[in-house]
Amino acid sequence: MLGTREQRLKEPLPPRGVRIALYAALFLLGGLVSLFGAFVQTVWPPVGLLLTLVATAALFYAGLRATGTKLGAGVPLAGWFVVLMVLLAPRQEGDLVLEASVTSYLYLFLGAVAGVVCATLPTRSGFGFGVPPAEPRQAVRNGRP
Repeated sequence: MLGTREQRLKEPLPPRGVRIALYAALFLLGGLVSLFGAFVQTVWPPVGLLLTLVATAALFYAGLRATGTKLGAGVPLAGWFVVLMVLLAPRQEGDLVLEASVTSYLYLFLGAVAGVVCATLPTRSGFGFGVPPAEPRQAVRNGRP
């Protein structure tokens, strides 16, 4: 799992069926991390925020590494974001899950940044679903291929 960048990029991709199952699980895990993070960062202000950000970034990176695709980081980010949008909506009673506080804003902003950073890291495949890119062409020298 660990190693140089070149070693990690040469690892084989999981089969397509496994990747699709991983995407579904990662979406649900992204929602769960978002739900738990919304409460943990509020309950333990400085430490809870750090815990939630570490858990969020770890999930996004784990999705990237497990699937070998950029979509592996984007799917849990989507699940994370969907649940946060629900939690940000005010209820009829006037209650809010995420209040307007510095820690809530930091959780939203830094969690989204972590997802975008993980989604832009190099992967084993240049495409979202892990279709291997075409073989590189040889350089053209002196007008001949």
